[in-house]
Amino acid sequence: MKMLVCQEESGYTVGKSKDEVKTNMNILECIKEYARTRPDMTAVSSGGHTLTYGQLERDSDRLAWYLDEVCGENKEPIAVYGHKKPEMLVAFLACVKSGRAYCPIDISVPQSRIGSILNMLDSNVVLASEELQVDVGDKKLIFPEKEIPKADKRELNPVSGEDVFYIIFTSGSTGEPKGVQITENGLSHFLDWSVSLGNKREDKDGKVFLNQAPFSFDLSVMDLYTCLASGGTLYCLDKRTQADYGALKSELEKSGVHIWVSTPSFAEVCLSEPSFDGQNLSDLEVFLFCGETLTNRTAKRLSERFPKAVIMNTYGPTESTVAVTEVEVTEELCQTVSPLPVGKAKPGTRIEIRDKEGNLCKDGERGEIVIIGDSVSLGYYRRKELSEKVFFLTNQDGIRGYHTGDKGYMEDGMLFYCGRMDLQIKLHGYRMEIEDIENNILKLDDIKHAVVTANEREGKVKSLTAHVVAKKRTEDERAYTKDLKERLGKFLPEYMIPKKFLFLDSIPMTANGKADRKALGRSGR
Repeated sequence: MKMLVCQEESGYTVGKSKDEVKTNMNILECIKEYARTRPDMTAVSSGGHTLTYGQLERDSDRLAWYLDEVCGENKEPIAVYGHKKPEMLVAFLACVKSGRAYCPIDISVPQSRIGSILNMLDSNVVLASEELQVDVGDKKLIFPEKEIPKADKRELNPVSGEDVFYIIFTSGSTGEPKGVQITENGLSHFLDWSVSLGNKREDKDGKVFLNQAPFSFDLSVMDLYTCLASGGTLYCLDKRTQADYGALKSELEKSGVHIWVSTPSFAEVCLSEPSFDGQNLSDLEVFLFCGETLTNRTAKRLSERFPKAVIMNTYGPTESTVAVTEVEVTEELCQTVSPLPVGKAKPGTRIEIRDKEGNLCKDGERGEIVIIGDSVSLGYYRRKELSEKVFFLTNQDGIRGYHTGDKGYMEDGMLFYCGRMDLQIKLHGYRMEIEDIENNILKLDDIKHAVVTANEREGKVKSLTAHVVAKKRTEDERAYTKDLKERLGKFLPEYMIPKKFLFLDSIPMTANGKADRKALGRSGR
């Protein structure tokens, strides 16, 4: 296997040029065609604000001309900050139309992390749909929602082929986020497949897609671009609505959703309400799940509540463009197979299970899941050494591969996911590094040592416990825990802050001098 070769400015080389790799699904061309044939159809709806396909195409063209004028020769990725507003889609498309990747940053990201990302990106522009609380330095801050600056029409050179389309930053073990680069080819190959998940592309035409995940979480790519490639309407649920079940129930019933895209955890929250069923959401046709484990229990309850809906389970890390496997979870499968499989590989992708020595495992043998295929990332943005540890090129055909660090096994061509091989976990659909959380806890001056463990139930992480050694013991641990959580909120998003804090005199160690995580995990339950 050949390692990826770093190019200082543009990322990592692959075995094929952008002219050699052809796909059918060009998202910019799809949107342009829908804008021509159905300009008044709603493309996106969020918080009562909408944009039609005609507006989306026209406004993104105008902003792209302006970006090209302002940025000039600077083709570096552009940060797009905000939360679920339709204008964010205008900003995404404007970036790629002007030949620049975009990097979505949600409002839930802590200021220190936003600052790290902005410092990493060398673009001279930041696009925002919300007020930023961090200093953008010399970068020009543009609010497309308020007014798209005028610019002369010009010929644009959009992102294409092996150019980077978007960069999504995920949790890193050093405490610094890492940017996953996805190419236009990678997205196109994903869309070639995703438009047929659950039902045919033509059956999705004009349908309403649910957007649950923030745009900085790659699950949103499944609903956002599958929707726009199918001529549908994206219906966004903002953070405030999702936190208030009364408002959530009202929005869901008002949405008329046909295609449900979410993590299983979000569906579990909705299932706690008896009215969440096929009678009140009578238009719902397909459930698309990704981001974490779908349990038999959840699938069974959904099948009972929505007997006419198709339930699809998928799997894939951010590094392979959202998802690479699929399986329809039928009543028969749910009753006869436990845990549920995550499915068979999509066209253009090969799944391998390898042992610690790198040898292929036989059917039923557990090992690391390795993904080889046309939608694997170029590597991490400006992180050459980190990229070379997990990305590779195959010797046979020069196709990219990725060592996921996930455990799994194959059975009759079907992949079964068995959790993480390292300290990376998924909680509420968010992928995060345990060491990232620990490093940020240790930023607090009064903490000497910290080890975080995950609490699992039915094979799924339900919560986190922080085992900490403080410089001084406290009598009021409840008040101290509250104080620690508030201070951690400056460094970590809410979903990464441990639910429980246990205060110890020392961290138990194993014989080889490492923290005894198993012992701590037992004590943290």
